Amino acid sequence: MSKVMIVTGASGGIGAATARLAAEQGFRVVLAGRTAAPLAALAAELDGLAVPCDVADWPQVQAMVARTVAEFGRLDVVFANAGHSVSTSFRTEDGAPPEQWPDMVLTNVCGAAFTARAALPELLRANGHLVLTGSAAGRGIRPGNLYSATKWAVTGLAQNIRAECAGTGLRVSLLQPGLVDTGGIPPERAAEPKLTPADVARAVLYAVSQPPHVNVDEIILRPA
Repeated sequence: MSKVMIVTGASGGIGAATARLAAEQGFRVVLAGRTAAPLAALAAELDGLAVPCDVADWPQVQAMVARTVAEFGRLDVVFANAGHSVSTSFRTEDGAPPEQWPDMVLTNVCGAAFTARAALPELLRANGHLVLTGSAAGRGIRPGNLYSATKWAVTGLAQNIRAECAGTGLRVSLLQPGLVDTGGIPPERAAEPKLTPADVARAVLYAVSQPPHVNVDEIILRPA
């Protein structure tokens, strides 16, 4: 029986690339995201299940997992990938105004936490795998950067979940890519070397393809 993978943030970028590669490797894929149309198109392409979902909304996340299990009868891998960024400064008016910050924080931090909380009972039954998208920005100081702080939080989240589930058979991996060309690169960084979404997708499938006794704790990817 094919394994089942949920991918959040699947309407484009890293999520869509990972869903495509997972389907190629035999997974049944469940595609979650805020924007219904691209999800439906990708689901038709991959013979997957599209589930429109705002991961910052706990009841929607619960419903996403419940629908997955109702459709496929199991859940083996969850890629908690949904997130976004806005430019910020704490001492100047540069970047997005504070009114726009909560959506990023809720999506990046609560979205990953809600996804984990909703999925863990099923993943524990399957001796499954939780993969979270952090960032290289969550490993160092980025002056004035609230996005970086949210990814620091994802780093801690992955470690805390792994500690809580030690000895259960559940595996938890943290993915920490550098700059990825997802179409939303700020103009000031346009000339920098970039990873492609497919580069990151290969790292995800590498982690989840290891034998059950091997856990890939963290993967750091940077453009050469």
